[in-house]
Amino acid sequence: MAEAMIEFQSVTKQYQGGQAAVDDLTMSIDKGAITVFVGPSGCGKTTSLRMINRMVEPTSGTITLGGEDVTSVPAAKLRRSMGYVMQSSGLMPHRSVLDNIATVPRLNGVSKTDARRRAEELLDVVGLASALGKRYPSQLSGGQQQRVGVARALAADPPVLLMDEPFSAVDPVVRDELQQELLRLQRDLAKTIVFVTHDIDEATILGDRVAVFGLGGKLAQYAAPDEILRAPANDFVASFVGRDRGFRHLGFSPSDGVTIHPVRTVTPDQLRQEGSSGDWQLVVDDALRPLGWAGPVAEAGAGPVMVPGGSLFRTGDTLRRALDAALSSPSGLGVAVDEHGCAAGVFAAAEVLAVIESNRHVRQGVR
Repeated sequence: MAEAMIEFQSVTKQYQGGQAAVDDLTMSIDKGAITVFVGPSGCGKTTSLRMINRMVEPTSGTITLGGEDVTSVPAAKLRRSMGYVMQSSGLMPHRSVLDNIATVPRLNGVSKTDARRRAEELLDVVGLASALGKRYPSQLSGGQQQRVGVARALAADPPVLLMDEPFSAVDPVVRDELQQELLRLQRDLAKTIVFVTHDIDEATILGDRVAVFGLGGKLAQYAAPDEILRAPANDFVASFVGRDRGFRHLGFSPSDGVTIHPVRTVTPDQLRQEGSSGDWQLVVDDALRPLGWAGPVAEAGAGPVMVPGGSLFRTGDTLRRALDAALSSPSGLGVAVDEHGCAAGVFAAAEVLAVIESNRHVRQGVR
């Protein structure tokens, strides 16, 4: 049984003259895991998060951190003991990236030299070039700012990381990159992370456990993401998860049964010199990394045209990723890549669907 790091015991937050923002919340948050609070606007998920570090004080009930009541620790000291990442990154515009990251260690009495050294190390940890350390927040992209925000939250090496919709303000491509980066960091660091989002997709991608909050601040279901997708506790959860929860559930199904077939590849230089073969060809660079597809020539005399490919499927990933790669490909063939991003082969959507159907029969005991 997992060890609890944070516990809510009959916690209620009641604002004067209104209904409860959080109503009688009781739950345990596992140490070293990602727990995601998800739900519609106004359901109490952010209020619950902020009660952990006392940015919001509960009206009643108890919250413990490592077995200790959070109200027994001065609020400022409690907040400095946790990492906190918010939607807008919250960086100080007049300070450089390095000085932003070094903020909490400096508040904790670490020397400026040591705090900056730690900040330089963390740039690499979150996937940013060291040269960015001298820049100011306005000189960074939105995704880079959020990575700096994560680095700042990690600077004092806190056991707990609170993240309040940190990726909601960036575009979908950057958001996916940041989600994968967070999962990579968690594999290395094993922090206790509480993550707030309104996006059920993000919740199921990131969460070891997911807490679905309903209107009125009540906890509607708290379970592993695959259980929430497979067996919603009530009509509200089923409606919030959405009608395509079956597709989302494929994110927890291994792709072992999908056969990867050899594919004919061509480099851009070869394509220019030799032209298109009349069939779909996978265009790769010299290291065999996919660049797109060369399709059949549409008009006589027209030169070969390379079109962007769909999403890529990393060997060993889930059936959801496999099906998405096949359905988003202009050729109708999903592209599999190895751990280095090099083309490993292709597969058809029909083959993925056959594996899904086979798995369904196995689960139902049909042979």
